[in-house]
Amino acid sequence: MTLPYKIATLVDLRDAQGRILLLRRLKAPNQGLCSPVGGKLEMATGESPAQCAQRETLEEVGLDLPIDRFHLLGIISEKAYEGRAHWLIFYYRVTGAVAVQEHQTPEGQLEWFHPHQLDTLPLPDTDRQIIWPLVNRHDNADAPSTPRGFFSVHIDCSGPTMTWSVQQG
Repeated sequence: MTLPYKIATLVDLRDAQGRILLLRRLKAPNQGLCSPVGGKLEMATGESPAQCAQRETLEEVGLDLPIDRFHLLGIISEKAYEGRAHWLIFYYRVTGAVAVQEHQTPEGQLEWFHPHQLDTLPLPDTDRQIIWPLVNRHDNADAPSTPRGFFSVHIDCSGPTMTWSVQQG
């Protein structure tokens, strides 16, 4: 069986208290789970990953941020995610704090969480086991709104157990 390959972004937004803005998703993929805002690239228009992150932040959060605030923190490839598609995901951290009220969107409920709360939330297995630990390793304790470094990871979801390899970071 051949699966489609999808290209998307995730956007990590933090407030002045260091909380993370997450979306309790109403739609697949990850319906019912919490994840950063983001979405698929508009490939027909030639949209870049950074432009996608900027557009999704405006559409889902209501913030019109300059593109230079989107820092590429990681690239995530997922083979056979949910048995439906392969994904190539560009993970961006918005530099500097943002102020957003929690609210309902067509995609789900936007909510703020402290990083220590992640373990208690309904998260995709890939996020809980792989992506958030990598993001946390690249947090900058001296300047929380400015991440350090970069990671690249390949996650194979095709077998009975998920496997992964960090390819850079």
